[in-house]
Amino acid sequence: MNIPLFRLENSWEPVDGDACGRFVFNLVNLSEAPLSGFKLAYTSLTRIKDSEVPRCDNAVFLRRNANFHQFAPTEGLVLQPGESWQFTVAPLWRPARHRTDGAKSAYLTLSDGTHLPVSVDDTLLAGRPPEPAPVLMPKGKVTQPFSLLPWPAFCELSAASVVPVALYPAEGTAVAHKQAMLRLGSLYRRLFQVGHQPFALTPVHEGKAIHFEEDTNLAPEAYRLSFDDEITLAFSADSGCQYGLTALAHLLHGARTEPETFRFPGSGIIEDAPRYGWRGCHLDVSRQFYPVADVTRLIDILAWMRLNIFHWHLTDDEAWRLEIKAYPQLTTLGVLRGPDEPMLPQLGNGAEPVGGFYSQADVKAIVAHAASLNVEVVPEIDIPGHSTATLVALPELVDGQEAPDSYRSVQGYPNNALNPAIELTYDFLGKVFDEMVELFPSKLIHIGGDEVAANTWMASPLARKLMNEQCIEGTFGLQSHFMKRIQGMLSERGRRLAGWDEVSHGGGVDPEGTLLMAWQKPEVGVELACQGYDVVMTPGQAYYLDMVQDEAFQEPGASWAGTVPPKHTYTYEAVGEFPAELSSRMRGVQACIWSEHFLNRDYFNHLVFPRLGAIAEAAWTPKDSKNWLRFAAISPLMPKL
Repeated sequence: MNIPLFRLENSWEPVDGDACGRFVFNLVNLSEAPLSGFKLAYTSLTRIKDSEVPRCDNAVFLRRNANFHQFAPTEGLVLQPGESWQFTVAPLWRPARHRTDGAKSAYLTLSDGTHLPVSVDDTLLAGRPPEPAPVLMPKGKVTQPFSLLPWPAFCELSAASVVPVALYPAEGTAVAHKQAMLRLGSLYRRLFQVGHQPFALTPVHEGKAIHFEEDTNLAPEAYRLSFDDEITLAFSADSGCQYGLTALAHLLHGARTEPETFRFPGSGIIEDAPRYGWRGCHLDVSRQFYPVADVTRLIDILAWMRLNIFHWHLTDDEAWRLEIKAYPQLTTLGVLRGPDEPMLPQLGNGAEPVGGFYSQADVKAIVAHAASLNVEVVPEIDIPGHSTATLVALPELVDGQEAPDSYRSVQGYPNNALNPAIELTYDFLGKVFDEMVELFPSKLIHIGGDEVAANTWMASPLARKLMNEQCIEGTFGLQSHFMKRIQGMLSERGRRLAGWDEVSHGGGVDPEGTLLMAWQKPEVGVELACQGYDVVMTPGQAYYLDMVQDEAFQEPGASWAGTVPPKHTYTYEAVGEFPAELSSRMRGVQACIWSEHFLNRDYFNHLVFPRLGAIAEAAWTPKDSKNWLRFAAISPLMPKL
């Protein structure tokens, strides 16, 4: 293993008169040669405020691009082997509140252009004693000894004295139902590789038979399980059959894994159906690239928790991840980040270039995999903002008369929005949509629409001309003009528009058939419903799984929406904000996994679980049937990535 010969240690400390404080960096030379004439770059979501004169003791600020920062030592500095160079960085846009708020990666650039890796770790908090890790979950307690997550709408069960060896189809079972058992057994095997298979396809000694019963009175996603000497599973559609088999697998898995707590039912009934039709989970694959195997495993986990929507966030400022054959440069120029690549390192990238995208063959395989588990894939390309990668790949979409730094986006990127006044923008998006509708059967295409800075396009002569011709006012009027055209383009292709709540700004779009996601704060959902939009609730204050779970500095994650402990995620009632006359507009709930902080698998699992299961239960289980301590007892049995 090659260990970097340079180490960057970073801490944050408060400063009198400056609530945002400052960073203190120490670069340690562990090589055998002195170091001079170099530049140091690091990436951090806590950015230096380059709109003011930087205050950098013992260093020279060179440049910033979004989360990328570059500095040089003061003239004449020679860093000898074993020595360290200390410098400070201020002013910052905000204080560092948690250990993931500092440097995420770093590298050196020598005078000859060579780039050298620098190891870096989480930020320390200066002047504070160490604190114990916070306790995020209680021990848990069950009043009924059955492991089901999400908990069903109704169950009345008595425990069996023994756990069946396996469950098998009763004599005369149709081939289609045996195939459903095989699919569920394969799902279980992928999630629990050392677990004992819950299903057999032939009779098993000490097993239990399952009778399959089609009942047209049940809703498509509903099922009924009756337990006696044998088990009867009633359903009206494939999804209900799958969910009933999933419930059986949950029950058997819990009884085998923790027999001192959980049992298998010997008699009784489960009558179950989901609370909401939209039970979603979003994944941002732009900030960090997830291999196909990770994406399919996450979809497996969604199916295990009876979530039915996979919202795939495929593009953002950091990368365009979807192969579009009409524009191959999107997945060459538009994905490469590195010191000498089209885009600078961001959010954990260092000296080595990084890329990654999903071929159309990958997409078709993932969509088919999800469909086999009754999970719908809703794709997102984020427009008009969050389009840095697009504009790097296709510079012809930029108004050449506009100064390249005429505004900065919310994330610190210069000019990161597609220009509504450039007709080529619509030609480009039309070809993208043409390929997307062939890849994704979903009737919805999510087009983002979030976080367009208030002064966007105001320095573009082409945009000013369009505003004068169409009597459009300001950035959000232009955004509404853009979104209405996009909505029409999607309609021509048999698709409907989904987006973030800012799609409603500046006059919005036609609400009919449009689905918007309320993310900024819960009350936005009600405002959207009042305007006639269908709404999915995904507020950052409860359902953003990159948010920190405790106020302690050593807890990783983001904090712009506050602290989101698992209990808050579990107990939050999204529909509670809606008056009765608008409740039909509330389509469901969704978890959002934003990947800025997910530099490794352990961080992903620490932040996503158990809160993803909490949202799954909020999406499925009636409010009066939820129980926090029961959830705490069952959630450790859930699979992780």
